[in-house]
Amino acid sequence: MRRRARWLILLALALGAGAVGLAHQRDMRAIHARLAAEARVVETGFGPVAFAEGGTGAPVLAIHGAGGGYDQGPLLARAFLPEGYRWIAPSRFGYPGSSLPADHSTAAQADAFAEMLDSIGIERVTLLAMSGGVPPALQFALRHPDRTQALILLSLAPYAPLTAEEQELPVPLWLYETLFATDLPLWMVLRLSPRALAPMFDARPELTAQMTAREATFLDAMIAAFLPVTVRRGGLANEGAAIDPAHPIDPAAITAPVLILHTRDDRITPFSTAAFTAEHIPGTEFLGFETGGHLLLGHHAEVRQRIADFLADTSSL
Repeated sequence: MRRRARWLILLALALGAGAVGLAHQRDMRAIHARLAAEARVVETGFGPVAFAEGGTGAPVLAIHGAGGGYDQGPLLARAFLPEGYRWIAPSRFGYPGSSLPADHSTAAQADAFAEMLDSIGIERVTLLAMSGGVPPALQFALRHPDRTQALILLSLAPYAPLTAEEQELPVPLWLYETLFATDLPLWMVLRLSPRALAPMFDARPELTAQMTAREATFLDAMIAAFLPVTVRRGGLANEGAAIDPAHPIDPAAITAPVLILHTRDDRITPFSTAAFTAEHIPGTEFLGFETGGHLLLGHHAEVRQRIADFLADTSSL
């Protein structure tokens, strides 16, 4: 009887593992198919650049943060832009659909964005960038000033000459590495308890307890957009390009209007980066919140209104 029971247990485990494997494969095929349907890809001197787009009106380049891609940029655009704007959301180097060229600096990334915009007939844009998307946005403003209408920068990641020394990740590094090693661990967590990943986005319990329904939808979409991680690992590995001392950024040389929004309790990107940038770019509008974490939770309505006012003020420049 004991031997029979052991065999039954092993059979149940095998069937369960098979069912999990089939569900994982089915879900991943669906995710890959959705991503492929949403993307456009253009060839540049830096290889292919993938992007999504939507809306109508004046163009805004929406640049995602670490772990994102052309599927995360639209979340930023829909969360923070008012109606009446066309958004273009590219994947940065190494992220879904975009190459990781030999020159993978933030300066090269800015030039790749310029070539992408050329290919779709857009001459001048406002840039909306969050976290790791901020350094290439600053480079774009420096390298293509005539094409930069304005800059809207959220939760700024460090860039050279700054370093990442002040960054304190909200969860241990080993947990990031484990979850991002393959698609399966992250998929399983998302299937069982997606909000369990909220701390990785600096969405702490005291912040999620006070977020609005719209902010909750944004958070859940940001978490879900990490899958598939296997097509984002090149981009994640390249995040250090922003603090490469060989490609420093001089914010004082930026001439475009700039709006910066950052929270003091951000545990992913240090507030000091935002303060440094605001101090060195003449005329910068700087809105700093005491709380809200990396995703500015609890402040989205105010952020949207501030961005709408800023866009209205800079539309004729």
